[in-house]
Amino acid sequence: MSEIDAKPPQESPLTNILVNVILPVLALSHLSKDPVLQEKLEKTVHFWHIGPGKAMIVALAFPIGYGIWFFLKHRRTNFFSLVGLGSVILTGGLTLYLWNADGTIKPNAAQLFGIKEASIPLVLGSAIFLSHWTRSPLLNIFLYSPQVFDIKRIEKEVRARDAMVPYGKLLFSSTIIFSCSFLISTVLNYFVAQYFLADINTQAEDALTLYNEAISKLNLWGFVFIGVPILVVLSIIMLRLVKGLRKLTGLETEEVLLPR
Repeated sequence: MSEIDAKPPQESPLTNILVNVILPVLALSHLSKDPVLQEKLEKTVHFWHIGPGKAMIVALAFPIGYGIWFFLKHRRTNFFSLVGLGSVILTGGLTLYLWNADGTIKPNAAQLFGIKEASIPLVLGSAIFLSHWTRSPLLNIFLYSPQVFDIKRIEKEVRARDAMVPYGKLLFSSTIIFSCSFLISTVLNYFVAQYFLADINTQAEDALTLYNEAISKLNLWGFVFIGVPILVVLSIIMLRLVKGLRKLTGLETEEVLLPR
């Protein structure tokens, strides 16, 4: 088996977006309405109206199920799946706390959910920065991966040219830029959550449905306003890394990167 064939399998970004964003959004948007309440409000009831509780379970089942499937198939944990699972656990646990037995929602839902949303990128950004001094920097998982870059060849050339110091500076500056993008996301996450959740009537008859619909909008627009900018930053850092590595090693782009 060749070295390329032996590379660990990579998680598909499109599959990740579909399972962790699009399908949960669709579940929360279309399944949340309570059929009993719909009849009481004299609104149309469809067979897919299963209620907010069951809709939340269905929405959470997608990222949880995908994380389990990935582990069983590849016999290894995936960092992105672990992050998704942590987010799911926080979302589910917070939702159970915010939902009252009488069908209303606690009045501080927007603030608490905003803090939850902000905490995830804050922890990630901090972890990326601090991991630079560990044996497994998170930059190597997100960007400078042995599945993407020919790291052995790069480091061989760097040593031959006595360029280990500027090489380390290049990786450290990339780590700083990357971690800062998550800190920006921390602020955006909080205010996006406030925008979608602050105006919910927490004492309304259909408060749980309104909550689920707001969470679905938050997931979708959060990806648009936060996920897309981070992807842009990733692309910029990737180009910067390739340019810096070419300068340090004298290699061409197709030599720095592994064949795809």
